[in-house]
Amino acid sequence: MKKSFFSFLYALPILLALALVACTGQPATPNAPLATAPAPATLAPTGARITYTDPFAYCSAVGTIDALDSRYTGDPVPLMIIQGYLKAAGLENNGEPLQILQKSTIWRCMNKAVYVCNFGANLPCDSKADTDKNPTQPMQDFCKSNPTTDFIPMSVTGHTTIYSWGCVNDTPKLLGQLDQPDAAGYLSRIWYRLPPNP
Repeated sequence: MKKSFFSFLYALPILLALALVACTGQPATPNAPLATAPAPATLAPTGARITYTDPFAYCSAVGTIDALDSRYTGDPVPLMIIQGYLKAAGLENNGEPLQILQKSTIWRCMNKAVYVCNFGANLPCDSKADTDKNPTQPMQDFCKSNPTTDFIPMSVTGHTTIYSWGCVNDTPKLLGQLDQPDAAGYLSRIWYRLPPNP
């Protein structure tokens, strides 16, 4: 009786191994490690660029930039930008089609915020402010031809100047300051900061 019992215990591992082969089709391997969970997915390489389709998310990420770069992949001038511009400029009821305004409007990022400008009537949206206090040759020529004129038009001074000019005894004279450059150097009065989700 004892001999039969010990014979059974001796044969038990062999029987279990045969049963495993019958079920899996693979031979049993002594001391085989337990199956492990698959490794997590590999992260994107460090330094890979993230792109944005929302202007506000883009500006929040890039901070300050004069012209959109490859990180922005959305519409060049989304309707939300036009709607925000009209609201900021107090022109919501001007009746001009938004699609027309899209063609004459640009935007940029400054201090993580969206700023927008519409070229409109000779507005130099894409030019930095002119802070030079020295009269140009066209101003001098204008005053020689109009010595008593107290105002030099912007067609002569240029639309980027932050000063107003006049003529005194056929010489250009700086009369006052009309505007000031913003932190990026553009004319403050023609650029509008848009709040998120205008």
